[in-house]
Amino acid sequence: MFTSRAEYRLLLRQDNADIRLTKRGFELGLANSERLQQLERKETETAELIKFLEKQSIDPKDINPVLEKLGSSTLKQKVKVKAVLSRPHITITDLLVCKELNLFLQERNHMPEAIEQAEIEIKYGGYLNKEKESAAKLKRLENIKIASDFEFDKLHSISTEGREKLKAIQPKTIGQASRISGVSPSDINVLLIYLGR
Repeated sequence: MFTSRAEYRLLLRQDNADIRLTKRGFELGLANSERLQQLERKETETAELIKFLEKQSIDPKDINPVLEKLGSSTLKQKVKVKAVLSRPHITITDLLVCKELNLFLQERNHMPEAIEQAEIEIKYGGYLNKEKESAAKLKRLENIKIASDFEFDKLHSISTEGREKLKAIQPKTIGQASRISGVSPSDINVLLIYLGR
């Protein structure tokens, strides 16, 4: 599937395909119990690492040389490791100068996939949460009816392609309209405003 045309492509990433699909695959008999256990381990370790990074502070004297080398602004006081990791160009490997983090990873022996997943969730957490909220909102609006005589021509704030597709297909609900190729989430938001939502 080409996610570039997907409505919520941030949620449909290749790094989380196993999280999204393995449980369903197991229910359908397409994934074995070993694969499911591996996923459960990854999820547990990811959550455990994120929790640690949210609680653990890092000392400026440990991290500032690394930040200077990477062209990132230095710290004046201790901050949570998560805050430093959320910066662009900073990876979890760069943060191994934090003795506590290094020790945590050595003791726990986390799988590389869990470490990568934790880093992605921290770096893109804000965007991912916004996308999840947007998807949940659209799901709630799924069954809102569009009048059969609705004039899509009066929607001047949406894309030309979106307006043409809506006119041609004449969707009966917001849910149907949202699934039309070429009708963007922003087009749906404009449609909702016109419908008084």
